Amino acid sequence: MRGLLLLDALAEARIEEAIAAGELADLPGAGRPLELDDERFVPEEVRAAYRILKRAGFVPPEVEARKECVALTTLIAKLDEGAERRSALMKLALIRAKLDYMPGTGLLSLKRR
Repeated sequence: MRGLLLLDALAEARIEEAIAAGELADLPGAGRPLELDDERFVPEEVRAAYRILKRAGFVPPEVEARKECVALTTLIAKLDEGAERRSALMKLALIRAKLDYMPGTGLLSLKRR
């Protein structure tokens, strides 16, 4: 976990240095929002359904699960040993196990290819 935090800090420092040096000033698309509707990894048979749900404000269950994993990981990093930390660790393990068995995610999707 600490290695990941160190890597994040290093990446942020390098980005700040590049911004200060003006290396990121004239990038294509600067000042415009990113286009994040890349559907290459969504199975073709569910793309339309995902698009409709997204426009209605819903996200796929695996996205919600991944968001919860990130939140739990952040919480666990801040907690000292104790019942609350153990509970958060167990919840994180359960969510990760569920992700492994969701269609199109985790270990099972790698085995099918």
